Formats: sequence, C-alpha cells, structure tokens
Amino acid sequence: MASALFALALLAALAGPTALRLRRRPGLVTGRDGRLSTSTTLALAWTVILVWLLLTILAYGLTAGGGIGWFAGEHGPLSSLTTVYLPLLGGPYVAMIGAKTVVGIRVENGTMAKPAPKPTGSGQRPLRELIANDSGRTDLVDLQYVALSAVTMLYVVLFFLADVGGGLPRLPAEIWALTGAPAGAYLVNKMATRANPVITRVTVDAAVLVVEGGGFGPEARVELDSTALPTGYDPATGTLSAQLPASGAPAAFTVVVTSRGLRSDPYHHAPAPLPTTTPEPAPVPAPDPAPAPTAGRAQHPAG
Repeated sequence: MASALFALALLAALAGPTALRLRRRPGLVTGRDGRLSTSTTLALAWTVILVWLLLTILAYGLTAGGGIGWFAGEHGPLSSLTTVYLPLLGGPYVAMIGAKTVVGIRVENGTMAKPAPKPTGSGQRPLRELIANDSGRTDLVDLQYVALSAVTMLYVVLFFLADVGGGLPRLPAEIWALTGAPAGAYLVNKMATRANPVITRVTVDAAVLVVEGGGFGPEARVELDSTALPTGYDPATGTLSAQLPASGAPAAFTVVVTSRGLRSDPYHHAPAPLPTTTPEPAPVPAPDPAPAPTAGRAQHPAG
C-alpha cells in the first residue's frame, strides 16, 4: 500500500506541473495551425507515463527492493521494457512524426486546407480538438485513437499500482497493437483526407454574408440553407462574400461552401444569446431628518 501511495504521489508530481504548464502555454501540443495536436498530445502522455514507471521502479529498487541486485536477472523489473513498453511508445511517436510530415507536405502542395482556428474567449484551446476535425466535428479516427490510447494507459497504470514491487507490469506483448493500430489508422487518415474547404466563422454584415476559413478559391460558392447565393472571393483575405436574399438571413441558418467540386462540413450559425442582467433594486428614499431640539428651557409667560 505504501509503495502504491508513493507511486501515485510521484505521478501527481510529474503530471500535475506538466498539465498546468500546457494549460497556460499549450504551444508544445499544438500544431502549426494553432489547434491541439492529437498525435503530439498522446505521444507526450505516453512519455510521462513511461518516465513515471522508470522513476518509481528506480526509487523502489534502491529502497524497498534491496539495491542494485534487484534489477538484475532475466525476469527483473525492466525485463519487458524492450518487448512491450518501447513499442507502446513507438506507435504514437511514429504517428506524430508521420502526421507532421504528411500534413506539412500537403499544405505546401495545396492539397489540404489548414485554416486558423476560431479564437476562444479564454485564449485556451478546448480539449475537444483532440477528437475533432478542423471544422469542429467529431472525427471517428481521432476518437478511436484517443479512446484506445486512454484505455491502454489506464490498464498500465492500474496494473502497476497493484504490484509496484513487481516492476513493469507483465502485459501481453501484443498489447502494443492497442496503440500501434490506432496510430497507423490515424496516419493513414491524414494521408487520405481530401482538400475539402473548411469554414471557421460566418458573420452577417448588412445584406452580405461573410465566410472565413480555408480551401476556398475563385470558383467557390456559398449555400445558405441549401440555396446557392451569388458569391465573391477576396484573394487578399481568403474570405467569401455572398449576397443575401431580399428577405435577409433567418435567425439561425446553415452554411455550406463548395469549391473544386468538394463540399465543406455544414456550419450552423445561431445568434449569440443575450446576456441576462439582474435588474437593480429601486433606490430607497432617505428618511427626512428629525427636527433639531431647541436649546435651553422653554420660556413661560409671567402670570
């Protein structure tokens, strides 16, 4: 029990400051487009877990384990490091390096659009970006990569805490497939993704609908609730301007952009809710001041 508590404390000492640092400055786990990178985040998480395992085993071996001799032997505490745990770590790192290479090449060749993300009020990137595409919709491939990796991490952590003195948990050698296969699917998805236009923001300015995003071109067309609108393209800003119908835009609507025969994900636009304000209580009038008492005794007329 004491060994497990020590291991948990060491995990908190490693993961806590790392998470706090990333929350304040997430640049380490963001891609070139400013969004959270799924592959980089998972590679970092596996790195923290493996460092935690090695440090905990080192501390246990030099104290309760009895010293250097505890690490020796064919079935020592690190015997499964090269057969199980390095492959577990290798899958996410191959996916990270491969995804960065593929996305960089495709962006430079113009076969993938990577527009800047929408700014957030807090200035921090939402965790949902780990399982979403550039349009903000959930991506099934990203979701399975994150979910299976999280389950495998939990599996490793719980089995290690159950027997810290046993060293690295004796996991099946095939468990690396729980990170390797999803990482491979993630990388293939990056290679196969088409250069669909991406909508990041829609605003209404008078009788004009302004669409921001990426992957647009002079031939792009805007559809408002499945109705095509006359569209203009501004090459300086990369935005689209569509003339609204005479009736104007409805309160809530859906916008789709078609460019080079490819359609964007639907972008649902709704007016921002009005802030609720609490009415201020009416001022209470101050009471009239009491009359000042007359100084001295009252004078009575002589009888």
